[in-house]
Amino acid sequence: MVYTFNYLKGENLLDNSRRVYAIYDNVEGLATSSPVTVNGHTIGKVMDIKFSEDGSGKLKVLLLIEDEYEFSKNSIAELYETGLIGGKAIAIIPAFDNAENAESGDILRGSIKEGLSELVNRRLTPLQEKIETMMVSADSLLTNLNSVFDSKTKANLKNAIAELNGTLTSFRSTSNSLNTLIVNNQENLDSTLTNFNKLSSNLTTITDSVAKSDLSGTIEELQSTLDGVNTLLASIESGEGSMGKLFKDDKLYDNLEGASKQLEQLLQDFKLNPKRYVHFSVFGKKAKIYDADGNEIKEIKEKN
Repeated sequence: MVYTFNYLKGENLLDNSRRVYAIYDNVEGLATSSPVTVNGHTIGKVMDIKFSEDGSGKLKVLLLIEDEYEFSKNSIAELYETGLIGGKAIAIIPAFDNAENAESGDILRGSIKEGLSELVNRRLTPLQEKIETMMVSADSLLTNLNSVFDSKTKANLKNAIAELNGTLTSFRSTSNSLNTLIVNNQENLDSTLTNFNKLSSNLTTITDSVAKSDLSGTIEELQSTLDGVNTLLASIESGEGSMGKLFKDDKLYDNLEGASKQLEQLLQDFKLNPKRYVHFSVFGKKAKIYDADGNEIKEIKEKN
């Protein structure tokens, strides 16, 4: 009866199986008869799960190793998920440190490998926080938009859209008018473009004529003429020649000024006393003499 009972529990009394333990903080999903593997190969199963005797609340898992595979007592018993919808199992990660092999009663160091659900939770938790923050910001934004787009703003926006529609209608009308104008004046436009082409051809011909003309020779002759004028002006400035002496000789200027003054006086006297210079009288009458103001000068007879 004892043998049958233990066999039904999964324990073979006639087998030399090893019973080792592993300590975990949490074994959620692990059940008795869960497989114990090494590199994916099953070497045993979970026999029992209970709280450790030290009162720490940790869980002590009994592993029944049925295979003769030897591994170090420093190996790790890692708890992992067997699939998305499956349970959990324990994988023995051997430690190749030349330590003593694990025997019945030894306690292996337990660890928990993060499964897909833990990874998803780890990724989704920050994302959830960001989404919540985003939702708060979106709610604040919508509140601000509702406060901005009040009834007055909505009315102004409708008016602006209506004015924009009117502007587009006017633009469409202007475009149609412009198209009509172009169609009605197509002949004139063609004539204008033809004249412009002729003018462009004429300008091209003139440009070619100017390019072919001896423009450089003309410029050289003009430069030579300007050099001669500069030389003449330099000679006049230095007082050389008749023109230079005329402009630079003060004595000649004074003589010309005196001669001009005497000529002016002569003309004035000729105007006032023409008979002094042109004397003609039938009766032999003596010409009268006038002063500079036009008054007659009476001569005083000399006493005998």
